[in-house]
Amino acid sequence: MAKYQLDFGGKRKKKRQNRRKRLGRILYLLALCLSIYLGRLFASFSFDRTKMPGTAMEPTISAETVLVVDKLSYRHHAPKRFDVIVFDKGEEEHSFYYVRRVVGLPGEKIKISKGSVYINGKLLKEPMAQLEKMKLAGWAEEEIELSEGEYFVLGDNRNQCEDSRFATIGTVQREQILGRAWLTLKPFGIVSKKNKKKA
Repeated sequence: MAKYQLDFGGKRKKKRQNRRKRLGRILYLLALCLSIYLGRLFASFSFDRTKMPGTAMEPTISAETVLVVDKLSYRHHAPKRFDVIVFDKGEEEHSFYYVRRVVGLPGEKIKISKGSVYINGKLLKEPMAQLEKMKLAGWAEEEIELSEGEYFVLGDNRNQCEDSRFATIGTVQREQILGRAWLTLKPFGIVSKKNKKKA
């Protein structure tokens, strides 16, 4: 009788251990699924992917290059001069984002004269290695004063693109900016390090 009770107690103990193991596995799977879900949710709020539409940013970014867009940075600070930004002008006929370089910041006065950019009357020294003199100044032939939350953007392929000089794009509002072009894929590279002048 004592032996039977001892065996019965051992079986109950094994059942409890098995239940704990099953519960542990279930909790582990739930934690794993939750981690994956939260990770994907964070990624969707923080990063995006898009393709470079056209040649406006050559030689820095070639047409059809896949870009990783950092959507998180501009929630903490404003776009900086020379950042390459991805923005949406909200035009129904276009299904793509624009990619251009920030040149003028809110509150500044922008003018293009003799193919170069002037900000608040001073010649802008640009860090990009390969830039052509602009043949057309567009609206910026006359001085443009940017209002709060307004940015003046240019393509790196200055004579073969549309940008803030022209009515087709114009200046960019802060709320139209999706994020900063961070990485290029195939070929892999950091956008901010591309086409820089050598020190």
